[in-house]
Order: sequence, then structure tokens, then C-alpha cells
Amino acid sequence: MFSLAALSLRRSLATVVSGNKTSKLVRERLKLEVDKMKSEFSGFTPGLVVLQVGDRDDSNLYISTKLKAAAEIGIVASHVRLPNTATQAEILHSILSVNEDCSVHGLIVQLPLDSVHTIDTELITNAVSPLKDVDGLSCINAGKLSRGDLGDCFIPCTPNGCMELIRQTGVSVAGKHAVVIGRSKIVGAPMHDLLLWNHATVTTCHSKTQDLPAQVSRADILVVGMGRAEMVRGEWVKEGAVVIDCGINHIADESKASGKRVVGDVHYASANERAAFITPVPGGVGPMTVAMLMELLYGKN
Repeated sequence: MFSLAALSLRRSLATVVSGNKTSKLVRERLKLEVDKMKSEFSGFTPGLVVLQVGDRDDSNLYISTKLKAAAEIGIVASHVRLPNTATQAEILHSILSVNEDCSVHGLIVQLPLDSVHTIDTELITNAVSPLKDVDGLSCINAGKLSRGDLGDCFIPCTPNGCMELIRQTGVSVAGKHAVVIGRSKIVGAPMHDLLLWNHATVTTCHSKTQDLPAQVSRADILVVGMGRAEMVRGEWVKEGAVVIDCGINHIADESKASGKRVVGDVHYASANERAAFITPVPGGVGPMTVAMLMELLYGKN
């Protein structure tokens, strides 16, 4: 935990909240717990299936990361790949087969679906059994979260990881004014619910919000997930705020061999001069997403 004294002192630079470090601690703890479970329950092992439609490069990278993390802590994970010619009926059939497989305890449908056919994503995500929906995207899990039933649902991993990073700062969420930029079903909307049910006063901003800088300036806790490179400027940030950046964007950078570099949705250099705590990109929220997925999968078994 970071020192609470950081909030009472004016800093020239924020304290960096490392997702790499925190996720490593989570994975190490989970490995010990999974090993203990296996010994106590005669070799029982949590099982995970990642279902992919098509062959998107970004999806392949995300899936590889998830499978590697699962293997590290002793979870049996498998990758089911359907061709991009798969129809909606074929995708639903695969999901129902996994739902009925008692050796599988978690099912992820990798989004976006890469199919040549028109697919109803809502229908697909809601076909996943709520008891195996570790992404927390089904209407049942999302509904429970929105009602505050946090102990009886799967919580989407990115917002869950953000909450863990906020906890690492030592800053209490209760009573704080939190601002969430973005309202996606994967990040923004569940982030709002998590902060609300942890007793923050929450404002959600989006593409239609007027005077965004004024809204941001009120935030004791700021979570940004808009997908727009360095959109939030440091001068908008309230001095002493906690800044959690969920953005992953590529911008041109001739100094890099690839000709580009990864940045977040927050202009890091300027926000770093006003915030008390800030997550880096990369190495902040990203590693936590996978770590919290593994924790959810283990915790439901």
C-alpha cells in the first residue's frame, strides 16, 4: 500500500501505481491457492475456455496473454477457434456445448466477433451461462452489478482491476467524487456501478457531455476509458486526484523502430504533475485485467 501522507503533501510528480507489480502479486497468490485446491480436492482444476470467431491479430494477442496467465497459476485453459464463416447458429451451438461441460468453469467469448455474417453480439454474450460468464457481460451479471449484488455476480475484469489499483493507493473510495469518462458495457458502465456501490458519488461522462474539463476538475478519482489518445489534459485534473487510465492507443513516434508508441487516454506527462497517483500506459490497467480474470475464475470454484 502507498502512504496516505502522499495526499497531504504537494508533489512535483504523482506516485505511479504499477499494474505490473500488483498483477504479479495477485498471480503469485492465486498459484498458491490453486495448488492448495488441487491437493485438497483430489486433483480438481479450474477450467477456462476462450471462444474466438475469426483470426484478428489483436484478439490473438489478448487470448495468448490469457492462456499464458492461466497456465502460470495452474488453470486448465483451452482456445476454441471458429472460422470467420461461422454463422450465429454455429456460434450459439459452441457456447451451449461449453455451458454443458462440467469440466469448464469459465467461458470467454472474445470480442469483437470476426464473422462475415451479421451476428447479434448481445444474443451471443447472453447465451453464456451466468455461472460461467467470467467477463460479466451477460444481462444477468450486469443486472446484479447494477443493483449492488457484488458478491453474487461476475464483475468485468478491467473495472475490477481498476478498483484493485485504487485500493493499492490507500485512498478510500467512500465519500469521494469519482468521474468516469466512457460508458461502454465492458469498462465505463460497470466502473460506474463499482464506484457507486463502494460509496463514491459518481459522474459518468461521454461523447455528449458538455464542458468535459469542468467535470474532470471535480474528480477526486478519475477513471478514463474513451479510446482517444491523450484526450484528457493535465490542466483538467484536480490536484491530488487518483488517475486511472484504461486507454490503449497507438500514436506516431519516429524514435521507435515500429514508428509508433502506446499511450493512454490521459496526457501522462502533464497529468503526472497534478495527480497524487497515476497509472502508466503500458503497465497499468492492462496487466490487471488478466490478473483479475484469473482471480474471478478461481474465486467462483
